[in-house]
Parts: sequence; structure tokens; C-alpha cells
Amino acid sequence: MGGIGMPVVNSSLKPPAPARGIDVFVAAVPLTATKGAPQLLMSTAYSFSLSWDLQHFMVLTSSADLPSQVMVFDFQPQDPESIYAALAAISGRKIPGVLQTRMMKKLPKTKCWKVGSCKVDVVDAIHKFNSNWDTDLIIGRHDCRHYTNVECLTGKKYVLDRLRTRQTSIA
Repeated sequence: MGGIGMPVVNSSLKPPAPARGIDVFVAAVPLTATKGAPQLLMSTAYSFSLSWDLQHFMVLTSSADLPSQVMVFDFQPQDPESIYAALAAISGRKIPGVLQTRMMKKLPKTKCWKVGSCKVDVVDAIHKFNSNWDTDLIIGRHDCRHYTNVECLTGKKYVLDRLRTRQTSIA
């Protein structure tokens, strides 16, 4: 189902943002899981910061000129609440993923880290990056953590690895 160059959800979003001086962030939110006990477990693990790996990571961009125009880019399973997604996560099998682009009104207040600035057109850079991104998702090998390495926006490599090291040394 997946593959390189799959359609991007809501790819027509283009806020009236300046082409220069865009801040780039990585944010973490609880993993979505099957309703019931699995979802409660994921939310609890996230709330207590029990594991860096039990979070969903995404890329956000914002400008000081338009702080209410936050663009979000992420990669996740097509149906993250499916039992098949949970089984694939456990077994290491690939499942169909989806690239998403959407708007938020403001940056999250917690678990959101500035990782750099972007001097290129964000939408064009992400579109080019997404057109080459394989949408077959394999938890731990090709997932949201790999997607959030934002070299195409910031020029920096291994951003999430550095954040993880920094968060581990603080804890």
C-alpha cells in the first residue's frame, strides 16, 4: 500500500508566512493506541515520561511574525488505533503509513523543543522531502522518529538523537 511518493494528507496548506526566519521544532505527544487498556498505558507512560520511545514525534514550524500559524508535519500509521498497527509494532512488520500536514493555533507548552531555523520555503522543502519518503512504516526502523530528523529544514543531522541524549542527561 505504501511506497515512495504517496499522497500527502492536506498538502494544499500554505499559510501566509514569511520565507525567512522560520523556527523549527520537534514535539512529542502520546502514542495513539487501541482504545481501552492499551491507550491508558500509552497515556500514562507519556505523562510520567517513562519512555522516550513511547511517544509520537512530529515537526512543527512557526514564525515570530505569525505565532498563531503553526504548521505540523508528521508520519504515522494510516490507522494508529488498529489492532493490526499494534501487532505490526510488536512484530516489526511494515504497515501503511501516512504523511500529514496540518495547522495548529499555537505551539505545545510541553515536550516541544526548538531544533533550529529554516531559511528556505518550508512547504516546498517538506513537499520535496515527502515526495521521496517511503510511506511503508516499520516501528523502530522507519517511523515518526526518523521522519523528524529535519535536516531538509535546518541543515542539522540526527536532531532527535541529540534531543534524546539531552533529555536523558537532564532526567
